[in-house]
Amino acid sequence: MADWIPDLSRSDKPRYLAIADLIAEDLKAGRLAVGDRLPPQRRLAKELDIDFTTVARGYVEAQKRGLVEARVGQGTFVTAMPRPERRPAHAPRHEIVDLSMNLPPEPTDPALIERMQEGLAEVGRDLVALLRYQGFGGSPADKDAASAWLSRRALVPAQERVFVTPGAHPALLGIFTLLAKPGDTILCEALTYPGARSIAAQLGLRLVGLPMDRDGIDPDAFADACVRLAPKAIYLNPTLQNPTTLTIPEARRTAIAQVARHHHVPIVEDDAYGFIPAHGLPPFAAIAPDLTWHVAGLAKCIGAGLRAAYVVVPEAKAGWPFAAALRAANVMASPLTVALATRWIEDGTADTLLRFIRAESAARQQMAAQILPPGSFRADPLSFNLWVELPEPWTRSAFVGHMLSTGIGVVASDVFAAAGTPPEAARVCLGGPVDREKVRGALEYMAHALAHSPEVASAFL
Repeated sequence: MADWIPDLSRSDKPRYLAIADLIAEDLKAGRLAVGDRLPPQRRLAKELDIDFTTVARGYVEAQKRGLVEARVGQGTFVTAMPRPERRPAHAPRHEIVDLSMNLPPEPTDPALIERMQEGLAEVGRDLVALLRYQGFGGSPADKDAASAWLSRRALVPAQERVFVTPGAHPALLGIFTLLAKPGDTILCEALTYPGARSIAAQLGLRLVGLPMDRDGIDPDAFADACVRLAPKAIYLNPTLQNPTTLTIPEARRTAIAQVARHHHVPIVEDDAYGFIPAHGLPPFAAIAPDLTWHVAGLAKCIGAGLRAAYVVVPEAKAGWPFAAALRAANVMASPLTVALATRWIEDGTADTLLRFIRAESAARQQMAAQILPPGSFRADPLSFNLWVELPEPWTRSAFVGHMLSTGIGVVASDVFAAAGTPPEAARVCLGGPVDREKVRGALEYMAHALAHSPEVASAFL
């Protein structure tokens, strides 16, 4: 039954649970039989047009229920009819330690949380006014707060070049829409942020990844691509890059900016992590302000639920079509969200949160360095994630599946690859709602797995 294709429309559950449920249903209905070999996970993901990790998680769920077994080098086989649930109805399911989302660590200090709540209460005093439509781009007070925040990155743009937007994603969507039309090329790093890949695909743009070394993209390869491909822009995530955690050194930034200037290629700078280092390198918007669209989201330096980003456009007149594009898609940033961000910046709460994120990220990175085999991963002392470069004979699919089999979610390199064959690597995140001790347990299990072959590691599931 290698051609078995589940009909996910038959279930309203999460897709990975639907896959396991449909294996059980098709067994009962006779559409599957014990001994049947299920389709390879990657092929089924392609057939269903869903993420590979969703299929992998579905197969793992089916294996937990005793419906299938994975045989190394052979595939996944149906082994039994659905067995009765042995767990009491009130017992919780096995908790997933989700290390797949690149989120900052969440504060737990009661004093800091109380301070955050006080800011929210203060904003709520003018709640009725915040439920009205507002002008796009932020009020003068919001732009003042944005300018104060951006000054931490050595940016002092005129207020007419600063826009308050409803998050980095809408901002990038608006910028890409302005700079390119369907079929045009935008350059990026060979391993890049999946959100940029999704936006480019949605707009019908050709996203081309450039070769990278430990300092970022190769300037010579960038220059060659400018001649061959006539790109409309280059998208870069230059500080604590997602997923590799590299930070482009200042000399390389200058070299990249020189190539961009020579070929008149705009730079789209996603500075999501730029505020995390206490003394970060100058952004492209400071090196080449007339070329750079700078996007400073608040998701990674304050909290992902605070959907706001500050955008600095290359010149004032570029802001007119940018504002029109975002207004058409989003009307405005949420006034309540923006007011809270402004309040936290003005009263120092944002700085306190940022200091907490730095300290907790550093502590978790130190823990990872103590637990994982030396040389098995790349990371920055302040990054939220690890880039785990897998030793032979591990493959990214085997590693992700093995982690999921014990309830640990990580992300295979496939979703980041914008050029060539994805490396045998995975992104492992250390932040979000997962506390430090759960991260420690997950890393210890991961270290045990990396010290063995997949065949041996599977014996201690």
